[in-house]
Amino acid sequence: MQQPNPIRPTDDEARRLAQGLLHEARFAALATLNGSGVPTLARVAFGTDEQGRPLLLVSDIAAHTQAVLANPACALLVGEPGDKGDPLTHPRLTLEGRATTLDKTDTLRARWLHDHPKSKLYIDFADFRFLRIDVDRGFLNGGFGKAYDLTPGDLGLGSPRRRTQA
Repeated sequence: MQQPNPIRPTDDEARRLAQGLLHEARFAALATLNGSGVPTLARVAFGTDEQGRPLLLVSDIAAHTQAVLANPACALLVGEPGDKGDPLTHPRLTLEGRATTLDKTDTLRARWLHDHPKSKLYIDFADFRFLRIDVDRGFLNGGFGKAYDLTPGDLGLGSPRRRTQA
């Protein structure tokens, strides 16, 4: 007997929830493969560019940066477990894609500092760089029994986004 597919058809509610997680996140877990091919995880600062694509500010001396520069395939997990209840019932979004190094432009720097003001202490250090994650697919776990496969279009990636005032 064939098991029913646990992945629900993607709907507007799932798109809104995923896009909200993506654009509200300030930190993420970054999964990379080290030089031996072993998966590793690191907590990283997270933001989005003007088209809503994921951005990271990383140091060249960090093992996860070295890993993603050697092999740009990576994954991100965004969404916080919350303060109450079972952490597995809180929504979270996994993004799979490839990292690309970006120039540290004034526009990108200002956008980053808007959401991460404390990074002003180190953003201009020579070993810090921006990485953009070009997303191939997403997976939303919106809570118990709410699993969705998402495309970059479902996530609103590539569409210009306006900043909200903090």
